[in-house]
Amino acid sequence: MAARQDTTVIRIKQPDHNTRRTLLCLGFCGGGTGPYHAWSEHVPEDVALSAICYPGREGRFLEPCARDWEELAADTTTAVLSAVDGPYVLFGHSMGGWMAFDVASRIESSGGPLPEALVVSSCNAPDRGLTPRDMFPARQDSDAQLLDWMLSNGLMPAHVMEDPDLQDMAVELMREDIRVRDTFGYRPGTAVSVPVQMLSATDDDVIEKDAGDQWSRVALGPYRHDVLPGGHFYTPDIWRELPVHITALTASMAPAPA
Repeated sequence: MAARQDTTVIRIKQPDHNTRRTLLCLGFCGGGTGPYHAWSEHVPEDVALSAICYPGREGRFLEPCARDWEELAADTTTAVLSAVDGPYVLFGHSMGGWMAFDVASRIESSGGPLPEALVVSSCNAPDRGLTPRDMFPARQDSDAQLLDWMLSNGLMPAHVMEDPDLQDMAVELMREDIRVRDTFGYRPGTAVSVPVQMLSATDDDVIEKDAGDQWSRVALGPYRHDVLPGGHFYTPDIWRELPVHITALTASMAPAPA
C-alpha cells in the first residue's frame, strides 16, 4: 500500500537512500508524537522513523477525540496501513502497547501487511483485561494530580509548562485518553504470530512484576523480554535512546538470555 503524508502519519526521519524498514510508533495516554522526535538520532541510518497522530491533537486538533477504544483502534489501524510501504516494526508504550497489539492483531486477522516485529513497552498483557492497576492515572484524579503525573514522568514539554492555557489543554487531552483507555476490552483468544519484544523498567510501579511473563501468553511466535533502568518511562537517557534496545532494528528476535 502506498504511503501518504498527512496530519495522521508524521514522518520524523526518512533516510536519504534506501530504507530497510520503518519504526512506526503509537502514542501513549496523554501523549502525542513529540516524544518520539528525539529518537531520530538513535535509529540505524537505513531505518525510517514515523509516528501516528491520534485525533484531537497536533495536526488533527480540529477533529474530535475518539469516543472509545474501538473507535481509536479502528482509526489507528487505518493510519498504520496508510503508512506502510515496506517492512516495518510497530512500537507502543504503556496504553500505546495495548493499541499496538490490538492493531497488529486486526491487521493479521484481515490478512494485511504484518509488521516484522511488535514491540510493547511498560504495559501489562492485554489478556488480563482492564484492572484498577491499569487505570492509572485515573479519571477521578484532580487537574493538579494529572499535571504532577505528566511533570514527574517527563511528559510535559518546556513550552507547555510555561503556559497555563497549554497546561489546561494537556490535562483535557489526558482526560480524553483516560476515558478511551477505560473502555478497553480484550477479545478472548486474540494473539499475534509476529515476533514480540516486551520492554519493561526495573522500578516501574505501574505495571505488574510478572508483566514480561504475561506477554508470552499472547505471543505465538518468537518472544523476548528485556528489562531497562528507570520507572514507567525509564530514565531520561534510556527513553531518548530506546531504539537501540529494539532488537528487530539491529538483529534477530532471538529470545533474551536468562
